[in-house]
Amino acid sequence: MAIDKKPASPRRRFSRRKGCRYCAEPSMVIDYKEIRSLRYFISERGKIVPRRISGNCAEHQRKVTEAIKLARNIALLPFTSAHSND
Repeated sequence: MAIDKKPASPRRRFSRRKGCRYCAEPSMVIDYKEIRSLRYFISERGKIVPRRISGNCAEHQRKVTEAIKLARNIALLPFTSAHSND
């Protein structure tokens, strides 16, 4: 008896995993004062982008998260986006 294998669902496609940009380029530094580089790791709503989306390794994701939180505390980055319901 031959078992028929079902073809993979066309909806579910696996793309190649993103590499950590900080591991690829060691000269890049994670700094809470560099708002432009931290903006890539914050969603439009002000949430921190998860590792599986950003492509960071665990070590650099922790450092990015700490830098974002520090920048928020000294008012360089907003905690949330400013949406008014008027």
